[in-house]
Amino acid sequence: MTTASKGQTMMNPIPAATLRQAVTRDVAASIAEDEGSGDRTAALIDPARVVEAGVIVRHEAVVAGRPWVDECFRQVDPRLSVVWHCSEGERVAADSHLLTITGPARSLLTAERIALNWLQTLSGVATRCRAYADLIAHTGARLLDTRKTLPGLRIAQKYAVGCGGCANHRIGLYDGILIKENHIASCGSITAAVERARQTSPDVPLEVETETEAEVAEAIAAGAERIMLDEFPLESMARMVERYRGQARFEASGGITEANLAAIAETGVDFISLGVLTKDVTAVDLSLRIRDEA
Repeated sequence: MTTASKGQTMMNPIPAATLRQAVTRDVAASIAEDEGSGDRTAALIDPARVVEAGVIVRHEAVVAGRPWVDECFRQVDPRLSVVWHCSEGERVAADSHLLTITGPARSLLTAERIALNWLQTLSGVATRCRAYADLIAHTGARLLDTRKTLPGLRIAQKYAVGCGGCANHRIGLYDGILIKENHIASCGSITAAVERARQTSPDVPLEVETETEAEVAEAIAAGAERIMLDEFPLESMARMVERYRGQARFEASGGITEANLAAIAETGVDFISLGVLTKDVTAVDLSLRIRDEA
C-alpha cells in the first residue's frame, strides 16, 4: 500500500508484474486501434518541430492512470518527455495543470488522444470512488469494487479504484472463491459448496453470498470466513453483524445507493461492494494545448 499526497490513501493489491504487463498490453492495443497504418494528420507537421504542451483538468477530480499515460507517450515516441505536476491519487482543483509533455510535435499529437483517453477514464473511476469513500469516512467499513468492469480494462479499472481510496474485492475468478446463489443451487447447499471449496482450494479466500438469516447461520456453521449480505434490511444486517461478531467478516451488497450507503456502513459491516464504482464510468474533462516551441 502506498500513500498519495494530500493525505489520500491508495489501495492497490495488484501484483507489480501483473500491473506492468497490463499497462504494456493495454497501451499497445490502444495505439494500434487509433494509429493503424499511420497518423495522416500529424504527417502534415514538420518532423523537425519540437513543442511543449500542457494538460489541464476542467473540474475537480482525483488523478489516476499515470502508468498508462507515461507508457503511451513512451511507446509512441521515446523522445517525448513527460513531467507530472500532481501525484497519483491526488484530488486536484478545477483548471489544475496536471502534466507537461515536450518533444516532436508529430508524435505528441499522435499520442494525445490515446493518452488522454486513459487519463480521463481512470481518473473518472478514481473520482467516483473518492466521492463514495468520503460518504462513509466516519465508519470502519471499506468500499470494494466488483468484477463488473469494462471488458478488457479489468486491471486498469481496479488500479484506479485503489487510487480513489477504495479497495479491490478480487481480481478475477482465480484469486478468490465467492459462492453465490447459483453455485449453491448447483452444489445442493451452502454446506456442500463450502466443503468442496475447502477440498479443492484450501488456501484461497472464501466468501458465501446469503439472502436470509438462516443462510447466514448455515454459512457460519460451515466455516465460511466471509459472509455477503445480499440486499438485507438494515435491521437484519446489524443483527447478523452483532450476533456473529468475531466469527466472520461481513460484506453488504445489492441495492446500495448514495442515499443509503452511510446507513449501511453504520451497521458495522466490514465491507460494502459496489458495481457502480467501475461499470458506470463518467470521464474527467481534460484539455491538451500546445503552448510554444520547445
